This record gives sequence, structure tokens and C-alpha cells, in this order.
Amino acid sequence: MHLLSELITAAVVMGILDFVWLGFVAKQLYYGAMGDILLQKPKMGAALAFYAVYVIGVVLIVVRPAVHAASWQHALAYGALFGFVAYATYDLTNLATLKGFKSKVAAIDLTWGTAITTIVSIAAYAVGHHI
Repeated sequence: MHLLSELITAAVVMGILDFVWLGFVAKQLYYGAMGDILLQKPKMGAALAFYAVYVIGVVLIVVRPAVHAASWQHALAYGALFGFVAYATYDLTNLATLKGFKSKVAAIDLTWGTAITTIVSIAAYAVGHHI
């Protein structure tokens, strides 16, 4: 019950936050800075696969240990670390391999990845801890 609740919470929170971020807040940033290398319409199968893998990783690697330790600080610290490492992998690889991938976009995206993963981790922890 705990694991399922944490997975659902993480997926819903991440889905809502990333929808708002990608759909409204940062849309112009990404298209303005990377328009030539972005697809007009994302490949939804790949996007859904990313979210599934990412949410499972956050819950199993960050949230479950935090719940077992009864520590929201664990969820906060390791959620931030998990997000930073995951998004740094993406952003720094893109900087190293893609023409036109801008440092400004990498920095903003890395900050976003760290923040969203921290929020998702704390939200899923709160649900898991209180069940």
C-alpha cells in the first residue's frame, strides 16, 4: 500500500509540475533557445517511458529509504541529489554532443530538475510516512 501510494503521488505531482513547466513557464525558453533541434510534437511513448522510469527511481532510491528512516530531511537531500545527477546527465551530455544546446538552457533545466525532484520526493515521502 505504501509503495503504490508513493508511486501514484510521485507520478501525479511530477506530471502536474512538469506539465505546467513545459507547457507554460519554460516553453518559450526551450523553443527560443533550441527551436531547430526540438521536435514540434514530442514522442509521447518515449516521454511516458521516461516518467515511468524516473518516478520508479525516485520512489525506490529516495522515498522508500526516507520513509524507513522517518526523515523528511532524507527525502529533501537525496531527492535534490537524485534530480541534480539525473538532469546533469542529460544537460551536460547535450552540451557535449549537440550543436546549439545552450549553457543557459542547461543551467535552467538542471535547476528545474533538482527542484522538481526535491518536491516530488517530499510529497511522496509525506504520503508514505502518513499511511
